[in-house]
Amino acid sequence: MNYAELVYLIVLFPLIGFIINGLIGHKLPEKVSGLIGSLASTFSFILTFLIFLEYTGTHKSSQVNLFDWVVAGKLHATIGFQVDALSLVMALVVTGVGSLIHFYSIGYMHGEKGFARYFAYLNLFMFSMLNLVLGNNLLLLFLGWEGVGLCSYLLIGYYYETGFAPDAGKKAFIVNRIGDFGFLIGIFLIIQNFGTINFAELKAAVHGSSISGDIMFWIALMLFVGATGKSAQIPLYVWLPDAMAGPTPVSALIHAATMVTSGVYMIARLNFVYVLAPDAMEIVAIVGALTAFFAATVGLQQMDIKKVLAYSTVSQLGYMFIAVGVGAFTAGVFHLMTHAFFKALLFLGSGSVIHALHHEQDMRNMGGLRSKLPVTFWTFLMGTLAIAGTPLFSGFFSKDEILWKAYNQNVFVWGLGAAAALMTSFYMFRLLFLTFFGKMRYHEHGHHKVHESPAIMTVPLAILAILSVIGGFIGIPHIIDILHIGNKFEHFLEPVVHDVTKITAGHSTEMLLMVFSISLAVIGFFGAYYIFYKKQSVPGSDNSILGFKKVLYNKYYVDEFYQQTVIQGTLGLAVGLWRFVDKMIIDGVVNGIGLFVRTLSQAGRVIQTGMVHDYMLSMIIGVSVLAIYILTLFI
Repeated sequence: MNYAELVYLIVLFPLIGFIINGLIGHKLPEKVSGLIGSLASTFSFILTFLIFLEYTGTHKSSQVNLFDWVVAGKLHATIGFQVDALSLVMALVVTGVGSLIHFYSIGYMHGEKGFARYFAYLNLFMFSMLNLVLGNNLLLLFLGWEGVGLCSYLLIGYYYETGFAPDAGKKAFIVNRIGDFGFLIGIFLIIQNFGTINFAELKAAVHGSSISGDIMFWIALMLFVGATGKSAQIPLYVWLPDAMAGPTPVSALIHAATMVTSGVYMIARLNFVYVLAPDAMEIVAIVGALTAFFAATVGLQQMDIKKVLAYSTVSQLGYMFIAVGVGAFTAGVFHLMTHAFFKALLFLGSGSVIHALHHEQDMRNMGGLRSKLPVTFWTFLMGTLAIAGTPLFSGFFSKDEILWKAYNQNVFVWGLGAAAALMTSFYMFRLLFLTFFGKMRYHEHGHHKVHESPAIMTVPLAILAILSVIGGFIGIPHIIDILHIGNKFEHFLEPVVHDVTKITAGHSTEMLLMVFSISLAVIGFFGAYYIFYKKQSVPGSDNSILGFKKVLYNKYYVDEFYQQTVIQGTLGLAVGLWRFVDKMIIDGVVNGIGLFVRTLSQAGRVIQTGMVHDYMLSMIIGVSVLAIYILTLFI
């Protein structure tokens, strides 16, 4: 059986789950609606895996077009899906990690108001995300792009009765619209210059065209503007930390493993465009490096366990953009995959902690949880070791490859990435020690005893921990490939994506840089170990944070700067336009006409007395005047 012909069902299953839970989920028992949502995602994963097995046997890419969608002149867009190495990797990550998070949510969201609504939103997100990664044209990708933005707004604002969650949802929605404006310009430029949005046709058109480099630069740059919004890069990253207002599984699914990687996927998919715009690629790499470094510094002083992970996500996304910016597209996708494993694990682990502590998120009020939450602790440790770049863990292989390729292309970018790696190790072990070691600072109340999460939550943690440990072995660099396994991941993606980074340094330099990278992770670990484990130092209250630490704690006051400049400036402009254009000009013209008519009518009302003899007198006077006028004509 040719499973690839059924690729549309991967997208259809979550849509069915959304419809069922959206229409009748509130009438069903909690477990039933949760299982419907979880199984919809699981069925998509199973079918994706079957297509993956089939593809590995044939390495044959294919497209399945269901029907015409938009036909306008030369523009022809279909509802169609493609099966190739890149789309399969993305679909496996989305459906695999997504299914684990769905099952985890059954336990985490137990008893919450709007349980079925939550799973309906999750399934709608899966439907949108799968359209994004499986669609065979830019318009279908953009449909999924906007769909995940909508779902992000709905899920971030899930706790709509609180004040901050709806505001965070609106912030995410508006910031993404700014990026999407640039993304649309990029799509319009592609249509104007190449006349097609189908990826296969576009690739052939780009390779066979003589379009100037300036046009390619602007296409690539405008598409990247969209990516800065969706994938939280400077200057449009500000929505992601606030998105932690949503339920923790939402943070794991949308803001760690899937949605925020859309920009990286888009650039990898259109790698044939970016290689013809080297200046745009350099901008991508520099922005990625600055974002990785900037977000890592902020993560050093955050006290909210989810905020630390949020800024860590922004920083790790910066690494992915470093990779695609220096032409290491495969390395970027590789880190996208490994990051999905360990960051989803870390977010779900933090959710297990928050669940056990009855929604406490401040690490200053935690501590000593290692014995209370053993499964959560050990799995969280695996995720921490992976993100810190510990040798043989998944994050080590993908991050090291990015830094190696960056060194060969741009030493400045490599330096920022290396500094971010040091800080990542420090703040992640800081989080680990403050949360799980030392004395317990959370006060148990009555029957609210701290205990391990149920199996429905810990089993997904265990699976993600295993993937965080072994997930990197499909991309072993040749310099340490003593078993001659080869870089299976790079070979698998080669028909669709291949790296164009020019390697100028030798093997000895590569080994030296690898040792240096490991040393950074070790230094970060021992720094956190000495301060937060050995000395058992616990950060003080917000008022006790002073100096540059306060700047970092307040995230460089970027949100305040945007509030005073962009937001207040926009509101001021709106008020000015309202007063001058709306009230003075538009209302003035309309009200002026009304005033003119009213003035004339008031004058006319004087002769409208309602008395018959007055009207008779007026008629006699009128007839007399008319008669006199006629007589003057004949005299």
